[in-house]
Amino acid sequence: MLRIKMIIEYDGSNYHGFQRQDNAHSIQAEIEEQLIKLTGEVINITAAGRTDAGVHARGQVIAFNTTSSIPPTQWALALNSFLPRDIRVLNSNEVNLNFHPQFQAISKQYVYYLYRQKPGAAFYRKYALCTTEILDINDMRLACEQIIGRHNFQAFCASGSSAKTFDRTVTQCTIEESGSLLRFNIEANGFLYNMVRIIMGTLLEVGRKRIAADDVIKIIQSRDRSRAGPTAPAHGLYLLSVLYPNNIK
Repeated sequence: MLRIKMIIEYDGSNYHGFQRQDNAHSIQAEIEEQLIKLTGEVINITAAGRTDAGVHARGQVIAFNTTSSIPPTQWALALNSFLPRDIRVLNSNEVNLNFHPQFQAISKQYVYYLYRQKPGAAFYRKYALCTTEILDINDMRLACEQIIGRHNFQAFCASGSSAKTFDRTVTQCTIEESGSLLRFNIEANGFLYNMVRIIMGTLLEVGRKRIAADDVIKIIQSRDRSRAGPTAPAHGLYLLSVLYPNNIK
């Protein structure tokens, strides 16, 4: 028995999220179906995170057990020949049988894109939030500074969460401008349900001058979801990477 770890990327536009569902097509279901075709085995995969419908990934991590004779480093080539082109395996290797992609992660990085011109919006409509609104970027950056650190992020958690604690440590929270694209970067030791999209929605309200930059820390301290901004649309969000201790390759 081998345990295989893979880094995958996917365009989430045509899927109802990562997790397998009874009445909708998911990333997990697609991968597991192609693993059956490749190996003849019924394989259950686990992932670092359950991205929502429409959310994309550049560095999702999955793992599964197999008795296949395929060499660990050759899984990417083998599985990509079966997968649709909107899901790609970037690399693969063998890990310990006790490796868990979610529970052993030490941090995750997400990015959220805004596209801010009318020309080109037809191409970016599935991959960024397209808006020509005037936003105060400096205020949004000031608000980002208040998010960094260890806080109770209940105000940025959607209802329905099964989290046992709302405490998370954010180590990076920045906004970068590059031509027509605005990129929001965030890294933390873990994220709550819809946390990144609610933070992004709140930053947009700051940029629109509907929430003061200095009030973001007050929203965090309130632990009141109703005081934060709306949940930003899914299609601008990407799971960029998942980091592990050095002894896990």
